[in-house]
Amino acid sequence: MATLILPCEWIKNWEKSGKHEFVQLCKSLTEKKSNGDIQAALYELCWNVVQGNLKLDLAASVLGDIMELKDDMPSILADVFSILDLETGALEEKIKRDHYTQLMGACLFFVPEVILKERLDPETLESLGLIKQAHQFNQKIVKIKTKLFYKQQKFNLLREENEGYAKLITELGQDLSGNVTSHVILESIKSLIGCFNLDPNRVLDIILEVYKSRSDQDEFFLSLIKSYMCEPLTLCHILGFKFKFYQEPNEETPKSLHHIAAALLHHNLIELEDLYVHLMPLDAVILEEHKRDVSEAKQIARKLVMVVLPSDKSEDKEKEKEKEEEKNEKPPDNQKLGLLEALLRIGDWRHAQIIMDQMPSFYATSHKAIALALCQLVHLTVDPIYRSAGLPKGARGHVLHPLNNKRAPPPAETFDDLRRDTFSMLSYLGPHLSNDPLLFAKIVRLGKALMKEDTLLSCFLSIADQVLLPSLSLMECNACMSEELWGLFKLFPYQHRYRLYGQWKNETYSGHPLLVKVKAQTVERAKYIMKRLTKENVKQSGRQIGKLSHSNPTILFEYMLSQIQWYDNLIGPVVDSLKYLTSLNYDVLAYCIIEALANPEKEKMKHDDTTISSWLQSLASLCGAVFRKYPIELAGLLQYVTNQLKAGKSFDLLILKEVVQKMAGIEITEEMTSEQLEAMTGGEQLKAEGGYFGQIRNTKKSSQRLKDALLEHELALPLCLLLAQQRNGVIFLEGGEKHLKLVGHLYDQCHDTLVQFGGFLASNLSTEDYIKRVPSIDILCNQFHTPHDAAFLLSRPMYAHQILSKYDELKKTEKGNKQQQKVHKYVAACEHVMAPVHEAVVSLHPTRVWDDLRPQFYATFWSLTMYDLAVPHAAYEREVNKLKVQIRAIEENPEIPLNKKKKEKERCTALQEKLQEEEKKQLEHVQRVLHRLKLEKDNWLLAKSTKNETITKFLQLCLFPRCIFSAIDAVYCARFVELVHQQKTTNFCTLLCYDRVFSAIIYTVASCTENESHQYGRFLCCMLETATRWHSDRATYEKECVNYPGFLTIFRATGFDGGNKVDQLDYENFRHVVHKWHYMLTKASVHCLETGDYTHIRNILIVLTKILPCYPKVLNLGQALELRVQKICTEEKDKRPDLYALAMGYTGRLKSQKVHMVPENEFHHKDLPARSATPANQQNGPGSTGKPATSVSKTEEGTSEDGDRGKDKSQGTTKPVNKGNSATAKVTASNGNGAVNSAKAIKERDDKEKSGKEKKEKKEKMPGGTPETKAENRREKQRDERAGKEERAVREGKEKTPKADREKVKAEEKGIKDDKVKAGNGESVEPSRERDAIKESKSKEKADRSAVAGAVKSPIPRSESAESERDHKRRKIDGHSSPSNSSSVKHHVTYNSLSRSKSRERELEKNDSDSNTQGRAKEKKDEKERKDKKRDHAVNDREASQEFKRKKDENGTNSFKNSTSPSCDSPPSAEREKSKRSKSSSKEKTESVKPERTSSGGKKESRHEKDKSEKKEKRDSSGGKEEKKHHKSSDKHR
Repeated sequence: MATLILPCEWIKNWEKSGKHEFVQLCKSLTEKKSNGDIQAALYELCWNVVQGNLKLDLAASVLGDIMELKDDMPSILADVFSILDLETGALEEKIKRDHYTQLMGACLFFVPEVILKERLDPETLESLGLIKQAHQFNQKIVKIKTKLFYKQQKFNLLREENEGYAKLITELGQDLSGNVTSHVILESIKSLIGCFNLDPNRVLDIILEVYKSRSDQDEFFLSLIKSYMCEPLTLCHILGFKFKFYQEPNEETPKSLHHIAAALLHHNLIELEDLYVHLMPLDAVILEEHKRDVSEAKQIARKLVMVVLPSDKSEDKEKEKEKEEEKNEKPPDNQKLGLLEALLRIGDWRHAQIIMDQMPSFYATSHKAIALALCQLVHLTVDPIYRSAGLPKGARGHVLHPLNNKRAPPPAETFDDLRRDTFSMLSYLGPHLSNDPLLFAKIVRLGKALMKEDTLLSCFLSIADQVLLPSLSLMECNACMSEELWGLFKLFPYQHRYRLYGQWKNETYSGHPLLVKVKAQTVERAKYIMKRLTKENVKQSGRQIGKLSHSNPTILFEYMLSQIQWYDNLIGPVVDSLKYLTSLNYDVLAYCIIEALANPEKEKMKHDDTTISSWLQSLASLCGAVFRKYPIELAGLLQYVTNQLKAGKSFDLLILKEVVQKMAGIEITEEMTSEQLEAMTGGEQLKAEGGYFGQIRNTKKSSQRLKDALLEHELALPLCLLLAQQRNGVIFLEGGEKHLKLVGHLYDQCHDTLVQFGGFLASNLSTEDYIKRVPSIDILCNQFHTPHDAAFLLSRPMYAHQILSKYDELKKTEKGNKQQQKVHKYVAACEHVMAPVHEAVVSLHPTRVWDDLRPQFYATFWSLTMYDLAVPHAAYEREVNKLKVQIRAIEENPEIPLNKKKKEKERCTALQEKLQEEEKKQLEHVQRVLHRLKLEKDNWLLAKSTKNETITKFLQLCLFPRCIFSAIDAVYCARFVELVHQQKTTNFCTLLCYDRVFSAIIYTVASCTENESHQYGRFLCCMLETATRWHSDRATYEKECVNYPGFLTIFRATGFDGGNKVDQLDYENFRHVVHKWHYMLTKASVHCLETGDYTHIRNILIVLTKILPCYPKVLNLGQALELRVQKICTEEKDKRPDLYALAMGYTGRLKSQKVHMVPENEFHHKDLPARSATPANQQNGPGSTGKPATSVSKTEEGTSEDGDRGKDKSQGTTKPVNKGNSATAKVTASNGNGAVNSAKAIKERDDKEKSGKEKKEKKEKMPGGTPETKAENRREKQRDERAGKEERAVREGKEKTPKADREKVKAEEKGIKDDKVKAGNGESVEPSRERDAIKESKSKEKADRSAVAGAVKSPIPRSESAESERDHKRRKIDGHSSPSNSSSVKHHVTYNSLSRSKSRERELEKNDSDSNTQGRAKEKKDEKERKDKKRDHAVNDREASQEFKRKKDENGTNSFKNSTSPSCDSPPSAEREKSKRSKSSSKEKTESVKPERTSSGGKKESRHEKDKSEKKEKRDSSGGKEEKKHHKSSDKHR
């Protein structure tokens, strides 16, 4: 009831104004047609009376007045009273009920009694006195209702004449084409009923029966029934009885009956709710049937997937027979579906929709007849708009006849009209649109037209999801529909498409029984095909795959991808078999691959957590092959990789790497041959022909597609930046709990992909695209935090593009063909482009960096490539010759058809011409670049900075970061150093640069990943090649090194004049330096091999394999390496197979290189002039403790203190391996013994002797009460006691030479194998030396100090004054002993003094560390050892002088052969061998010398401890000088 609230003021002032206002209100309300408002007003008034707010008599009088306003006012008031009756009857307050009763009593005189009896409750009527008893009244009502509705009137059938029915049928069955109308027939029917006393209901039944037989006369019969019928319910009952007649088993309801019911419903002659209850089956039965269908479909699907045993098969057959027998008893047909079909046929969508809503989803349309009826209705609805917008040009289209029904859904004229009914009809159709492919095509074409106007996008996405894709699944291999659908889908962004594919794959198939069965059948068929797919039957299997994929690509591809993840050998056949797919299927394949890659349930690592899972590698390979071969959109895959990088995950970079490799032909591999590497330094054509393992042809289209995808979606630069950032962050993001090997692999993968992707962009992007997208170098590094090497990788092509563009521009403006003019223009273009870069790079490093390097030099190094520095003529020639051979082979092959032969020859010839043109172009470019560098070189390095710091910065900021970037960069770095040397660059010390590179490789090797080790090894190999070339030929050395500033050993303030040979390192000294480099490489390699650390061993083995062509060249160094590597093979065979494989591979290759190795005396020796009085006796093999000679850079007037300072400085910058490693010290200024004035040398030695004597006198004057002095005294006493015994043993033997020391080292090398000291190759070893070596090795083992075993011992830094003084004394003793490996420098030490210094240093270090625990016993032992050494030294000196005299007498000459390292000695005489064995056998039986080992885990000394030990070394050195003087004087006395 409408709400109307009377104002409270009216009730309060009722008599004054309220009554009048209420009456006026009622008058105004009665003028309206509806009674709702007047009822509300009356209700409000009466309710106020019931509440007691208004007096009864006042209200009654007003109600009486109002009755006159309207005729039906009493009835309206009676309705109000009936409502109040119900409300007050439910109240607990009796007073309100009494008020209501009194009001009713007052109104009885103007409300008729009959109306009240109809409306009010019997109890109320009784209380009002209108009836006597309510109970009797109720009984009377029941009797009347029974009589009216349930008592059947008995007609006298005898009185009904059959003639009347016969005439009735005749009237209804007559020809209706004339002027016969329903009105005329109705009059006849009335006459017949009256005349023959016919039953009206029977007459209506006969009318319906005739209508059923003449269902085409809708208009006539509908108007007749409408005129004849009085009660719709009666008609519905009669119709219901007709339907009930056909509800028996095996009965079929005629379609005409359904048509009658539909027509009557459509014209509202009956109600659907009234008729629906008469139809069978019940809704509950339909729902149950639907559930049963779903479960059966799922069961069938399970059976198809499961492996069925033979016994199970027989049981299943029996069950199927039982089901077939049950189906033979056909249930009655579904009358509801029949009615639904009839409704759809006549176009009654409203009632049809109501019926379908009562059933499960798609249950009705799963019946083909209903689906086709609904499709026909949709055809009629969309026909006008399809003809105007969707019909292809030139097509006529099928003519449709519209329904002769004005109440049918109106046809759609615009796109907005489709929302009205069409989309809802399609959603009810669902997957069963597959029954009408024609309508499917119409809807898709409408969608394409609609997308052009960009309206209703969401609606069509829903239609595609719910209707189009499911319908495609139910279609039988319809490739045309698939292509038609792709025409619509390609207009959607890939995000929308992939969402649709995801819904289709993961949800659509589970919602309908038919789709469940289809999915199972597709999987079964896919299994059948994949089992039989091989390389031989790719074509046949491909056709089967194509047919299957047209309808259900998601299911097929999911299974195929699962198989590929298990069996990677399927990738090739599968890729080849996909050529029969449609465009839509290719797009679905891309989605399925991405979904498989992103599967969260699969681990991307193997269980050992050290390698990437094979399934991911297989999918990555598939991606590369599929996306290259077929036109599939790449945007989704690239965005997926980008998103993974954003999330800090680098596993999926494998995909990008494969895609770029396959599509662009840019291959990243570490196992490049030298020919490939050479080809990679050429142009693009040469790279494609000779730079890769696989000849990847026809990449132009695929690389263009990749480039377009990157540029269209703006992914080129973001991918580069993310790759660069991820590479540096992978250790921290992925490091965590992952294995170091895996982290290194991920780092390498990230780095390789960055290099590969950068190379792709550089070779494929146009200049404009590149410059527009890549920011300047300072923005890349400072804002995007891109590492410098990666930033220059991106910027380098941009600089090259800009320089060439500017160069071309200058050539056009100034016409001049002279080569010199062109070069000047090129230099001007370079200056124009690179000037801003020089300014930009300043912000990349702290200001102090530019004190040693110029920004111009830094930018030049990072902006050039190998293409700029050299032309690979051999590679070009090699590829051209290959093409010539290929042309000859084509000509000689008779099997090739002539036209194909001609094409192939043309292709090869064109390729040959391209290569030759490219070579010519590169040659001109290299000449221009070299001229530019020649002009720039004088401004590269600052003269004010020290050479040490300059080289340090160059290595730190340029050489080392780039040499491990890629294989080409490794070669470039070596070539650049050589080029800087060849250009005679001022202030650049080539010798120092090479020395730094070779001397301290341990830290670099230890910090490399696997791939970086390959690059670093290649770099070292290239550097060694240059050094080896200079070393092998004096003419080459003098041509390329002499008179070059890079080989100056003394840097003068006046600069380099090129003519002062005294300042240059001569050829023989350079050979000594090269030997020292080989020695340091051996030492570092042995150290890494003995650490036991996986990374150290793996990396050094990789580096050693790479540098094998140039190292080792010395026999004893090679033997030392071979021993260590064989030990690795033994230890790692069962522990770490990958290390074992590396070590075995290197061992085999090393053995094959042995034929090229030479003894040390052939590798470097020096013939000293007879007038030279200062030969060097320093031994420089890995088995000797002599320090390899170095060339320290200092002035002629420099003191030893200056040299020490320079040494300390260089050690701090390059991190030497241990304290004794002075390989990185400055290069000495000595020019060789032959080049130094002998008088001057004698004078210097005299000065040093004087200073040594002064130090000795000071030491003797010092009080001896300190603990150190006491310990020294005790040690001397102990040595004196042993001295007598040892002297006697020595005198009994034969004369000995210093070569015994070398034999001792040989014995130590053999001790590595069997832990025993065996006899050397002939010369006897002094027993005291053996004891010293044994004690030293034992003390080192206890103190955890280790050095390189046997072949390699750490050199010990000594003061130059001490060394020169000892050399001078040794020369007096030995006369003219043979020169050693010294590089003609001032570091000449004898074996005895150095070994003594070394043992003393270790004893002091041990005393510092173990002084709290060892006590006096240790001091006694040390004192005894010192005395032994003194006595040994005296004997050695004496024997050495005797040996010298003997040799002089034998040879009759004053010169000897060059001394070599211990492992390269000349064969000793049998007599010496015998004496050595006799003297050393007693000691060897009781004690064995254990090999010294280098421990990577040893604790590092603090700076304080280092300073302390250095001071002690100096003190010991001075002590050694005094001892040597003492022995010399005693020798003279003897």
